[in-house]
Amino acid sequence: MATATHPAFCEGIQYFGEALPDFDKYGKLPCIFDGKTAIASTEDPCAVYQTLLAADALRYLTLQVTGSKASGHPGGFASQVEAYAALFMLGHKNVLTEVGHHAPGFYSAMFLDRSLEDMGIGTVQQMRDRFREMHGLLGHLSGQIPGLLSPAGPLGQGQHFALSAALLHPDKLFAFTLGDGGMGEPYPMSAMAHFHTAFPKITNFLPVLVWNGYSQEHHSMVSTQTNDQMIRYWLGNGFEEVILVDAKDYDDQNQPGAYVDSTQFSFAKRLEFTKAVLAGVDKAAKSALGGKLTVFIIKQLKGAGVHARGAKSHNLYGFHTLDNPDIISALKTRALSPEAWELVRTNYERAGGGPAAKTAVTEFELPLSELKDLPLTEYPVGGDKQVATTAMGELVAKVGQLDPHFLVTNADGNEASGIGNINKALKIIHPTSDDLYNQAPKGQVYEPLSEDACAGLAAGLCLMGARTLWCSYESFAINGLPIWQTVTQAMAELRRPTPSTITLFTAGALEQGRNGWTHQRPEIENYFAAMMRNGNVFPLFPPDANSIQVCYEWALSTKNKGITITASKSPLPIYTTFEQTREALQNGAVTLQETPGEKRVVFAVIGDMTLLPVYEAAKQLQSQGIGSRIVSIVNPRRLYRPSDVAWDTCFAADGDFLDDAGFEQLFGGDALIGVTGGTSGLLEPVMLRSTSKRDVFAWKRGETTATPNQIMEFNGITPDALATRAQALLG
Repeated sequence: MATATHPAFCEGIQYFGEALPDFDKYGKLPCIFDGKTAIASTEDPCAVYQTLLAADALRYLTLQVTGSKASGHPGGFASQVEAYAALFMLGHKNVLTEVGHHAPGFYSAMFLDRSLEDMGIGTVQQMRDRFREMHGLLGHLSGQIPGLLSPAGPLGQGQHFALSAALLHPDKLFAFTLGDGGMGEPYPMSAMAHFHTAFPKITNFLPVLVWNGYSQEHHSMVSTQTNDQMIRYWLGNGFEEVILVDAKDYDDQNQPGAYVDSTQFSFAKRLEFTKAVLAGVDKAAKSALGGKLTVFIIKQLKGAGVHARGAKSHNLYGFHTLDNPDIISALKTRALSPEAWELVRTNYERAGGGPAAKTAVTEFELPLSELKDLPLTEYPVGGDKQVATTAMGELVAKVGQLDPHFLVTNADGNEASGIGNINKALKIIHPTSDDLYNQAPKGQVYEPLSEDACAGLAAGLCLMGARTLWCSYESFAINGLPIWQTVTQAMAELRRPTPSTITLFTAGALEQGRNGWTHQRPEIENYFAAMMRNGNVFPLFPPDANSIQVCYEWALSTKNKGITITASKSPLPIYTTFEQTREALQNGAVTLQETPGEKRVVFAVIGDMTLLPVYEAAKQLQSQGIGSRIVSIVNPRRLYRPSDVAWDTCFAADGDFLDDAGFEQLFGGDALIGVTGGTSGLLEPVMLRSTSKRDVFAWKRGETTATPNQIMEFNGITPDALATRAQALLG
């Protein structure tokens, strides 16, 4: 509640300060005028002064909020506050980060511009109460916080979200903060370089390098570089405009070392530094929007203006409560007057046209083209063998032709996965036109030699509202899964619908015999087995070329899910009709074959190639009077019990699970054998629910072999072994 001494939103601020020098001259009126979205000029002394006020407000709130829980990360954000404050004052609110530790600073900005009111946070006290609490402000950026464009946690991911947003919204600026610790990750620079080669006109993303000399617990690896070396590094990686503002150039306190704290300067020098940052950010933004690949670098000591300096400022420990002398001293030093708080609040609310929760591009659903008349081709069961991936490729090509936003990504080549038809129809994006290789500057197939870049752009575009398909060899996809996992978790938390992020993983371990264990990485499936319990992750295993088409058609119809489709690129038999796969998508599995006998063993099979030895085993058992049922597990997530999965906590919640009667109809028998060419984790839903005597045949380890049959034999997945184990289980 408002009092005579402070505005209502300030409830929870522990310390107020006296008005800063010249407040009566430069703080009378907000410098973002009513009805405007940004300051009028970076030369306006009022704009510079009020940008400094905003920086102090952000520092204060970041420390107040983290101190309230003696937990969180204030130091990194504090060192770049002037740049962040400048972006907002210039009207740029589509700001992202690859630094999850900047979360409390981003929350502070969303509080100041009133975005957090959408989640019931209207006062500083409420922000303190809900920081690092369930259904509140998570320790790292999440998909559920109003006004924030993307999640952040693992380093090396933020550029993917900025690139994705820039591609979809070429008229807007997407700045993202990048720490000098995170710059050591191998991905950011290579991802931006390939993107710029593929999309040379899309330059409206702006890395803001926070060069503060430290990472989490020590000096950063680039801390010994000179300014000239840093500038040449960015130029050498293809950037045309490098704008660096070094706080050291404005230091009048003789601070030692290359990295200094601007909050220690005289007030006049603080304003001078703030003016340089404001002008530099403005120049960088205009350059990026004007067609130049641009980076803005702010060089300032980590922890500037908070409780400690250097790596020691990175996070708070248990003793850093609001009663800690260092915290108290820092808060009192940064404390603003109530009038200054009101001024900052008004500027931030007006900046960009309103709260980020009402203006950021991710607060709206991206309009998409309608998908209709997809060319599904139903092959006759038992007819000629077909390549499943090629059949799906025809549908992918049609999606791309209908939807100009649609993008396919692949690091290892679509032709190698039996989906060269995608390249033929949609063209690989490349500056060199060449019909032989299906490449052209305006294509829709993105092929960097990095799974992280493939998964990052594909998943990032989905998070921003577009349709994509990430294609990968199963053996290499593991390198792109961290960003895919980040996005699928964010999709579970989002407050808006967005197309599911869909993948096609081909050339599984069984097909890669001659390449040996380097190309045999079926442990990736354990990743999906674990993520199924998340609630919005659906690994699909179509058994044939008919099934894969229906699986993809279904995936395209879904929202806010992570859907992986795993299939072989070899010609294989047709086992199912379209209708059978639709049944399997709903029930989790479908019966392919029933053989009568006095006793019955059920084979619960994941995959397509693994069905070959199972059918042979069923013949052997039939010759001995033993019956069998072969069940193809297409959608294992449906086979869990509802209580096994956090489905009800997800946006676009999917609570469909096979009931006990349906489970018994599929898997009930005298014995059960689960069979997969991958890891056994995906069979967990069946093994949890079955009460039959049961066993599992699964991948054990890789080896170089001449044929898929040999690699299955090496792993014990043979007709003889399956039949023998079935007999033993039946007694």
